[in-house]
Amino acid sequence: MGDDTGIRTTLAHDAAWVNRAGGPLAMPPLVAVTHSGLIRLPEFADPLVRCARLLLQAGANPDQSWIDPVFPGCPLSALYGAAGKNHHPGMTAVLLQAGADPNDGESLYHSVESADLSCARLLLAAGARPAGTRAVFRALDFDRLEGLTLLLSHGADPHECLASNAPIHQAILRGRSVAHVTTLLDAGANPTATGADGLSASRLALRYGLADVADALRSRGIEERLSPEDAFLAACARTDPATAAAVLARHPRLVDTLWDEALRLLPDLAQQGRGDAVRTMVGFGWPIDVRGGDWSASALNHAVFRGDAGLTEFLLEHGASWREEHGYRDNVMGTLTYASCHEPVDGGDWLGCARALIEHGMPVPPAPYRFSDEVAEYFEERAGRGGRGSTPPGGSTRP
Repeated sequence: MGDDTGIRTTLAHDAAWVNRAGGPLAMPPLVAVTHSGLIRLPEFADPLVRCARLLLQAGANPDQSWIDPVFPGCPLSALYGAAGKNHHPGMTAVLLQAGADPNDGESLYHSVESADLSCARLLLAAGARPAGTRAVFRALDFDRLEGLTLLLSHGADPHECLASNAPIHQAILRGRSVAHVTTLLDAGANPTATGADGLSASRLALRYGLADVADALRSRGIEERLSPEDAFLAACARTDPATAAAVLARHPRLVDTLWDEALRLLPDLAQQGRGDAVRTMVGFGWPIDVRGGDWSASALNHAVFRGDAGLTEFLLEHGASWREEHGYRDNVMGTLTYASCHEPVDGGDWLGCARALIEHGMPVPPAPYRFSDEVAEYFEERAGRGGRGSTPPGGSTRP
């Protein structure tokens, strides 16, 4: 909490405490200070930075680390708490000045999650090496070109592979702009390399409806001859129903013969927020409950996650069900729980999603589920202010 007086008192009685884990989470003191989410509140920021300096002056190891007992995995450093979790430049600078290792395997990767890249710049200036960190892939998860160019300017490898995909494939899969792809090409990315599904960047761009990206590749001499299946997928993804219908007229059973990876385009594009493309595909008979995206979820789950009330309504009207499960072993209720509380997409309408779900047969969720205040209030009104409904068939009671 930034109580430097309490820290001084403890150190006066037990100097070795400075590097000893303790408390219910078995954290060493410097880790507890740098991981404290209270630093995001103005009144706690300076006291917590002051405590970090005090602990370091008292002999705390700047590379102190900790394994989360709730989610055990790799050790998490004090620097990760400052730069990767809380994205606080002041705390990050204090640790780096004390000699913390910027190559801890986590800090740089997570530092690019912030729209403010100050922590990433501090890490790179201190010698953080992007190679092997997957930081360039994380930067491509966000529509911020600055993060990508920063990493590339400090030696990030445009050929680095993750699950057989290079950064250029990741940019396309995330629906990034042509500027992202051009930046990667200018850095030496290979446009003919095949990704995890065996597709080149050009074919992948066409399949995801990124005509401007395909044009940029074509301007560099990359031309693809499309099969009827690819031509149909490309037309649907770029919301060109006339061309899609023309292809389908020549190959009337094409939708029935699409392979699993092609069918995944529906939830993949829903995850990207490409509602028009999803509507086009559904109009051509796409299986509506097929699962895909990063967390093996249906298009409806992705629409609710993004707070896209219009797409949620459309999918429900075309046969989607709130019972559709996702990779975290829950259904759309669980998706709405997480999304309404954490708001993962700016401007999402999770209240509108809740209304659409209720109007299409979803019962009021049972008590273990938690929602944002406005969504919870709506559900209470629907329940007649008499409490939540019972556990629905096929549903989960996990919060």
